Amino acid sequence: MIELLIAFGAGLISFLSPCVLPLIPGYISYISGTTFNDLSETNIKLSPLIFFTVGFSLVFILFGAAATFIGQLFLNYSNELRIIAGIIIIIFSLHILGLLNIKIFNYEKRIQVSNSTSTFGPILLGMAFGFGWTPCIGPILGSILVLATTEESLPKGVLLLCFYSLGLAIPFILSGLLIQKFIGVSNKIKSKMRIIINISGYLLLVTGLLILTNQLQALGFYLIEYFPILQKLG
Repeated sequence: MIELLIAFGAGLISFLSPCVLPLIPGYISYISGTTFNDLSETNIKLSPLIFFTVGFSLVFILFGAAATFIGQLFLNYSNELRIIAGIIIIIFSLHILGLLNIKIFNYEKRIQVSNSTSTFGPILLGMAFGFGWTPCIGPILGSILVLATTEESLPKGVLLLCFYSLGLAIPFILSGLLIQKFIGVSNKIKSKMRIIINISGYLLLVTGLLILTNQLQALGFYLIEYFPILQKLG
């Protein structure tokens, strides 16, 4: 349960990251077939927004399935794998906080996909987003993938990445449907970007420490005790 909440929150944080948030209007303009300047006067259709999120969700879920499969190969070393996972997540958090510099996460690769009003156009563009921006959102996505390696079954690992994708997809769809308001709000958020980055870094650091010390499940039981409704997510 707690892993799913962490994954969903990680998706939200990825949406707010400096390499995703500023580009949202451009993607929405592209998949809706309108110009950037005309966004404020255009009613964006729901279907291309959903298809775009399906595209990057497929990529992330595929990554999650692969990570969980690898974890299953080392099932007999689950305790050692948990410790390694905790250390890796802590390293990722230190990168986000600026205390380490992992160069591979400092760039992005943009993959061009021809504009298309068909169903497959937005899906392909979403897949390109998933592959192309993985290095940039790597510390956050990578932490969820590392967490997926510790899951005891392939379906649980896939579910973890489904929740991560939902955390990224829901605000994207809402941004498209409320594009006029989003442009105004995103400009305000940009000025607070450093605060958002620091918060995400510290949350990731705490998660890494909980995994390293094998206290993540204990936190989950604590939350269920005080918020019984969360048990339905388990």
